[in-house]
Order: sequence, then C-alpha cells, then structure tokens
Amino acid sequence: MNGVVNVDTCLGGYMWHARTTETNSARTKASSRPAHLHSRAKARWYPAAALAVDVLGAGLPTALILRVERQPYASAGAVVAALAWTGLRALRRRYAARELGESRGSLPVLHDWLILLGVLAVVRAAADLHHPPLLCLAALLPSPVLTLICTKLTWHHLVAARREAQVVTRVLVLGEPHAADDVAEHLAGRTDHPYVVVGVVAIGDGPVRTGAPVAARLGALMPEAADGDTTPVLAAARRLEADVVLVAAGARMAGERLRRLSWGLHDAGTELALAPGLVECAVKRLETTSAAGMALLRVAPPVRGGVQQVLKSVMDRAGAALGLLVLSPLFLTIGAAVRLTSPGPVFYRQIRIGQGRSPFVMWKFRTMYVDADARKAALSHANEHDGLMFKMRRDPRVTRVGRLLRRTSLDELPQLINVLLGSMSLVGPRPPLPEEVARYGDVELRRLTVRPGMTGLWQISGRSDLSWDETIELDLHYVDNWSFTSDVDVMARTFRAVVDGRGAY
Repeated sequence: MNGVVNVDTCLGGYMWHARTTETNSARTKASSRPAHLHSRAKARWYPAAALAVDVLGAGLPTALILRVERQPYASAGAVVAALAWTGLRALRRRYAARELGESRGSLPVLHDWLILLGVLAVVRAAADLHHPPLLCLAALLPSPVLTLICTKLTWHHLVAARREAQVVTRVLVLGEPHAADDVAEHLAGRTDHPYVVVGVVAIGDGPVRTGAPVAARLGALMPEAADGDTTPVLAAARRLEADVVLVAAGARMAGERLRRLSWGLHDAGTELALAPGLVECAVKRLETTSAAGMALLRVAPPVRGGVQQVLKSVMDRAGAALGLLVLSPLFLTIGAAVRLTSPGPVFYRQIRIGQGRSPFVMWKFRTMYVDADARKAALSHANEHDGLMFKMRRDPRVTRVGRLLRRTSLDELPQLINVLLGSMSLVGPRPPLPEEVARYGDVELRRLTVRPGMTGLWQISGRSDLSWDETIELDLHYVDNWSFTSDVDVMARTFRAVVDGRGAY
C-alpha cells in the first residue's frame, strides 16, 4: 500500500498478533530482499471480488424474496438495493486499495448496513411503496453477512501474503537513534500492517540497535544549505527503493528543519509520514486540526462517562440476568459433574482486585483440587508465563472435569453473578490477584481504572499464550480506547475464541 502511512497502524490499531520468530524472520527477509523479488501491490482480484459480492449479495436476495412473496417491482428493487449498497460503500472508500483487506472487523460493515437501511427507508417513503418492512429487512440481511465473509477471506489472504514478505510498504525511518529504534522495533514486532523497515537515517552519532542498515547520518544541527538534509535522505530512499520516509518524533527534526525536508521529499515525489511517538491510541481518538498555520494532532480523552457508559451498564446487567436465567440448566449439570468427580465445593471463590483497586470476591466453577492454593508455591518453578501471572499447561492441581471446563471457558460462567452485582463487566481486562497488584508499577495500575471483565481483547488474542507485555498492551489499549461498539465487537469474536480454545489452560 503506497501513500501516506496509515495512522491506525503507526499508533497501534484494533488488532494484535503474538510476536513469533517466524514472523520476524519474514520481516527481515522483506527488509533485505530487493524490491523486484516480491510483490508490493495487493492482488488484483480484491476490488473485483468485493464489488461482485456486494452487488450479488444485495441484489439476488432482494429479487428472490420479493418474487417469492409476489411483491411488485422485484427486479427494480434488486437493482436499487445493489446500487445503493455498492454506492454507499464506494462513497465510504471501502473499495480503495489502501482499505481492502486491512481489517476483518465487523463494525464498519454494520455501520454501512445501518446507513443503507436508512437510505432505502427514505426511498421507500418517497416512492410511496408498500412493501412490508420486515420483508425488506429480510431481503437486505444477507448483504452484510456476505460482505463480512468476503472481508475476512481477503484479510486472511493478505495476512498470509505478508507473512511471506509480500504486499509490503518499504519504509525508511528517519530520526534520532533511540527514537528510530523504537519505531523500527514496534513495526517489526507486529504483523497486522504492511510496513517493513528497510533502513534508518540517523540524526547524530548515537548507536542504532535495530537490525535495519544505517543508510545515512544527518548532523545534529540543521544544515545551512536548503537541501542539506534532503539530498542524503533521497539518496538513501532511492538506493533502498523505499516507498515512505517515516520521521520519528524528536527535537532534532522539527519546525523549520522538518518543513524544509518535507518540501524536498515532496518535490521529488517521495512520501513523508510522521510518527508522533504515541502507541496503543486508536485512530478514532485522533483529530487533525491547525492553529496559526501549525498542524496539530488532537488526542481525545478516553470515554469515562456519558451515554456509552450507561449503555454498557445496561448491557452488563441485562446480559448477566438473562445469561443466569437461560444457562441455569447448564449450571446444574456442571455443578453435578464438579461435585461427583472430586471432593469439595462446586464453586471456587477468590479475592480479586477490581476497578479503583477495590477487592471483591470472584466466582468460578471449581476446576482444581481443594488443596490447590497450598500447592501453588511448590509449583512456582514450573510457571510458564513470563510475567506476574502463574500459568502452567499441565497443572497437576487441575481435575479431569476442570480441564474440560477450562478448555471451553465454562468455568468462567459464574462470573455472571459478579457482573450482575456490578463488580465486573462482560468485557474488560482480567481481574488480577492481590499479590500481582502489589507488584504493579504505574503502567500496570492503569488497567484498574475500568471494571474487569469476563472476556476482553486478551481472550480473543491468545489468552494464556500471550506474553506479559502483550497482555498489558491489550489491557491498556482497551482502557484508553474503549467504546460501546468495541465491546459488542469483542463479544461477537469471543465465541470463535472459545470454540477454538487456543491459549486456554
């Protein structure tokens, strides 16, 4: 993807992937491989497939349902539905090369569909049509489903291509050594973006730790010549065939010096992007503005109140009450299995730390033998987690039924009681133990500014397979970028994570 670097990618984005040796190896290959040996453009079938799916997904069901129900204007209605759906998505730039395949999220598709319903409702009223509303809704329902399936298939294809160092954007990072290192390492640690660092232009004489080659060095002070910075940067970009020059935030490349560099790069047809140094900040919180001719990047504060919080509370309490009612037969079945297969109580109650460092009693189905807590210290040497949490794949304290409950996450269901009481939420960071919180620093304590949840980004991203740093990143992303719609998206994706069972032990 050529052009200006996607802000969501530079600042964190919605999705994370675990860091693996295989992934970093692929990124290194892309950094060192000549540009002509790998494709840097997306597959040509992406826009054609997306357009065809949208046209057929909106037009065919509409025509079939209206004809089966013997409604008038079936063919015309199908054409209008197909044109409205594709036109709307085109206006929202869903077919743009830089957008196709970059997200597998369901919320953009849902937003588009809701707008489509509003547009067609206005058309229906203006044309004085009398098709039953529920029939029209049923006819339009397949379109977002098929679009979402196409979006996810495209996303999977694009991710697979990037693991093979295909469809990448070659980036030349420019900045002070420590800032350039941070940007390069952050980009190399994730696979949900197209950017591959092929070189570094360092400002000053400090060492550069990243594995990318140092293509050039600039002086610490602004050169007197107008093209003093531009000439070596352009030479490095052309030699490495870089698509974008990414400037890492720093005092030595700002103001007049940065303006001169931008002039030189743009006059030569080379793209320039800025990395302000923010991480885990969703694009929806960013707003570009200006004051006195100076470009500003406004970062909106996290949502902590208002209508969205009210909706979250209503969803939590209503969802918990409904879940307890509907799942009561399952509760009885699991309780009987726990009680009959090992001595001890059905439920396990444990003190956890919630919002504002307030302790509460968390409920779970018992999955371990009754002496599990007493045996934990003896197993500390077998901890397979790199952080403050204790995790062990084949924990001898887990019962036979407990392994099944953990694999399916059914042991977590009693936490609906905590949600109903208000000490937990359906979605949020996992509630930590008191001994873990006692060892928290300022960064980790920030995850306690919201209510803990039964599920969250940690569960749909690998659960216990995540490293401690990745777990903290996910929690902080949730805390700072929360919204009601993101909660809905997490819950929708939780089902697949539970069925998959990856990282559950």
